Amino acid sequence: MIRMNRGAARARKFLQDIGVDEITEIPMHLIVSGLGCTLIEEPLTNADGKIIRGKSKTLIKVDSNIPYEERKRFTIAHEIGHFLLHENLEVHNENSNTLNWFNNMENQMQRGIQENEANEFASELLMPESKFREEVSGKGFSPKLLSEVAERFKTSITSTVFRFLNLDIRPLFVVFIHDGKVKYWKKSPDMWGWVKDLNKLPPPTDSVAFEYVQAEYEFIYTGKDKQQPIYKSTWFDLKENQEDSDFYEYCIPTKQYKTIISVVWED
Repeated sequence: MIRMNRGAARARKFLQDIGVDEITEIPMHLIVSGLGCTLIEEPLTNADGKIIRGKSKTLIKVDSNIPYEERKRFTIAHEIGHFLLHENLEVHNENSNTLNWFNNMENQMQRGIQENEANEFASELLMPESKFREEVSGKGFSPKLLSEVAERFKTSITSTVFRFLNLDIRPLFVVFIHDGKVKYWKKSPDMWGWVKDLNKLPPPTDSVAFEYVQAEYEFIYTGKDKQQPIYKSTWFDLKENQEDSDFYEYCIPTKQYKTIISVVWED
């Protein structure tokens, strides 16, 4: 079933308006110019992207120093979302906070619903729900599948993880860790269990995330070993007399930012 918020709905309408099912093979500069905007890649200070509305022209800028094309694509798609959804937004900068999928209530209030709408727009534009579901149908969740789907849609692994999560395609539990401590977590509605109170604390010592913190965010596992067996009790509180069960954990470390995205699921 297709479920949309305002951002996703606008992205679907945009795809219908230009007569395509997806934009995977269309260069982003053509998408931007088709809207009557100008895309500029240049070094930006403390920003991944920026939108500037003028009287006769709108500029969409993306930081040329971003090392990954997938992140550039998401940043541009996010700015297109602002252009189509938020007419009163004249000048706006994007950084790792506004593009971050993790949002607690305080941050949501500070940044407003516009950022969430722009993220949802970008996600639907780059990974249309119908196409995404078609791509993963009948396939078990794994790091290999994540990589294949990310390559298919030219998106980052992180964006792809959250597409899985937000569409509730598989029961997942996703944790964001920064500088050795749990910052936020989200789980899909079908992921049952009480999450341990770990906010602002180091990840559990028996978790894979803890191993990556100890390794100072260097990659530890490769290939099939990327998904490591753990127990449900690693991240979840078990009820009295409840038996433990086998889970898997896969971590995506970023040494530059001292962050870890940890994905937990049951086979």
